[in-house]
Amino acid sequence: MKNGKPIYFPGLNGLRAIAVMAVVISHITLALKQFNLNPHIFGSTKDGNPLGLFLAEYGVSIFFVLSGFLITFLLQAEKDHQAIDIKKFYLRRILRIWPLYYLYLIISIIVIITLGLELNLKLLFLYLFYAANVPFILKTALPFLAHYWSLGVEEQFYLFWPWVNKKIKSLVISIVLLIFILIGTKVLLHLFYPNSILESAIHITRFHCMMIGALGAVLYKKENKLFLKTADNKITQSICWLIVLMAVLNKFHIASFIDNEIISVVAILLIIGQIRIKNRVVNLEINIMDFLGKISYGIYIIHPLLIFLFSKILSNLTIYTPIKYIIVYCVITGTTIILSYLSYAYIESYFLKFKRRFEVVKSLPTKTFS
Repeated sequence: MKNGKPIYFPGLNGLRAIAVMAVVISHITLALKQFNLNPHIFGSTKDGNPLGLFLAEYGVSIFFVLSGFLITFLLQAEKDHQAIDIKKFYLRRILRIWPLYYLYLIISIIVIITLGLELNLKLLFLYLFYAANVPFILKTALPFLAHYWSLGVEEQFYLFWPWVNKKIKSLVISIVLLIFILIGTKVLLHLFYPNSILESAIHITRFHCMMIGALGAVLYKKENKLFLKTADNKITQSICWLIVLMAVLNKFHIASFIDNEIISVVAILLIIGQIRIKNRVVNLEINIMDFLGKISYGIYIIHPLLIFLFSKILSNLTIYTPIKYIIVYCVITGTTIILSYLSYAYIESYFLKFKRRFEVVKSLPTKTFS
């Protein structure tokens, strides 16, 4: 299998691009006050705080679904030919995630110390060992590092998921049961103990969203006819894209405690629609989307610090207000993309070369550039 044809899923970088750009735009919006601009351009929450893009929160769930789908498919493909090599799995994850994670963490610490901001060493310990979701749940995140919560969640998921794939034979039943337990517990907590720490922990940690992606991977790999017939048709795909459009316009909202779960189901349906190609309603397999998806990890990692740095440069810029909005969004987004490309080309790619040495199943992240 190691020398076989590499696995490539078209269109998935496009979904990554949508998710990560929504996150960046939303975070810029929530920081507009730092630029002496009105942060309420997308409206306000019930408590009067500025509203970002709903799609940004959902974007993280889309990332989780993508991660669950890809990791599970590759693990199951490996299992078809040999026992899953857990050591190599962790080496691949380390080489992909750790270098940029710790580089940005070090830079953020330097900036925090330089500015004389408080650096809580107990909290820092959590960031060092991929538990950043804990301070996020407790609303005590360190400056420039709040977004690390999702990376902590993914690394925690990886602690047990390859073992589940290796040891459990009836994976579909197990995944469905785990999803049911987690979502059911979350709903019950919301109904009887709303806003509790445990409800927040399940909502933020969101292992079930990754398992929705995992379930889709297993059903797709097994060529489950009911699943593929449901997912891969133009009606389903049109409904899913309509929901995404509503999310972009801040109009999608069923109930706060299940919105991300609905988006996760939408995400796995879109994944199937993209990779099976024939019934696509929107084609995401285009160069710009592929490019942005390829560097999406860097975009997600570095953008908060750039928002802060540019707020110091642009806050006192006296210019026609609508033009200032455009400048703020374009400068931050453009700089983030440029630095993320440089990060990928000159830092991440170096470690990715080593990562390929530990691949049991070859996979390609993109078609357009290496």
